[in-house]
Amino acid sequence: MTDLESIRQEIVDRLYDIPDIGRVHGYQPYLRNEQRLRDLYVENGLLCGWYVRRIATQESSPAVGRRVETHTWLVWGVMALSEDGESELAFDGLIEEIRDRFRADEDLGGDVTTVTQEWAGMQVDNAEPVLFCGVLCHSVRLLLRTVVYR
Repeated sequence: MTDLESIRQEIVDRLYDIPDIGRVHGYQPYLRNEQRLRDLYVENGLLCGWYVRRIATQESSPAVGRRVETHTWLVWGVMALSEDGESELAFDGLIEEIRDRFRADEDLGGDVTTVTQEWAGMQVDNAEPVLFCGVLCHSVRLLLRTVVYR
């Protein structure tokens, strides 16, 4: 398993540890059939799911013979919106539980860090309602940077 695969798996594993998180994918699923795509995000009758995707990598060399790799990860989540509005509170609760889990394990159990001077832990990049597979949903874009020193 490559470093990148290991980091991705660590992120996915931490998400799965959260109660009522729904379905978690280690990649962004693509399907032409809307119903089949929606089914990938349904668990126990509730549309609630997530995917993890690397969206950027920066590499630098602050000293001779030393490299620093910074990977930026997108954790995108969606949950069906309920008409009573309470689902927004539940979704916000999931978001904060995710942030707490990553704050509590800043090295993801290994040789990376998620804390720098500019960035610490899971960041909420955007949260808004979306239409996903014909269902009005809450959505969120979370960003996590992992730093590997070589």
